[in-house]
Amino acid sequence: MRRVLISGGSRGIGRALVEYFRAQGDAVAFIYRQSDDAAAELSAKTGARAIRADVSDPDEARRAAGLAIETLGGVDVLVNNAGIAQIKLFTDVSDEEWRRMIDTNLSSAFYLSRAVAPDMISRKSGRIVNVGSMWGKVGASCEVHYSASKAGLRGLTMALAKELGPSGITVNCVEPGVIETDMNAALDEETRAALCDETPLCRMGAPEEVAAAVGFLSSEEAGFITGQILGVDGGYAI
Repeated sequence: MRRVLISGGSRGIGRALVEYFRAQGDAVAFIYRQSDDAAAELSAKTGARAIRADVSDPDEARRAAGLAIETLGGVDVLVNNAGIAQIKLFTDVSDEEWRRMIDTNLSSAFYLSRAVAPDMISRKSGRIVNVGSMWGKVGASCEVHYSASKAGLRGLTMALAKELGPSGITVNCVEPGVIETDMNAALDEETRAALCDETPLCRMGAPEEVAAAVGFLSSEEAGFITGQILGVDGGYAI
């Protein structure tokens, strides 16, 4: 049984991750920021421990990681999934919106990885999987701050893989494409159809498909895979 900590765990891909790891028999704690009802329902359904925290804040991230380590007795797998999105002209993005995007999508992964790394290093084993986005690879018009934050996860992944590899810890990243989540639910039908048309598999992905990719990179079978970026995008970013 592995001990798994997932950020952004109450909805969408995060919820699918919680359900995936619990179905494998793993002990799971997940962090959420404000969806109290969704978190309580998921916790009751799966038995996973819900921890309310804003992981864009370093002190909150440290507190949440400490609670998870105390609750689970350690962390074997960390999935950095917390994220927000916004569609806006680059010239209209405020300083606060830029900082919030970078802190939530990129800095939180740094804060949580830093918090759990000593526990993993002491045991000479561990898995860290970052959830990026295909827009971090190819860029998205009117999502400059989002694309930049997700591109930063690529660099974080590769650098951490080199630094933590000697301690037996792997660090990888999955980059979802257009997935059926609340984040994309607001897209109009014309936009959804256009995105599907641009995807070689001609459809949107399911959160469970992203969870399966994260699950593989967290497994023993992926023990010799580190510093890699795995697209789960139906071929969109080829």
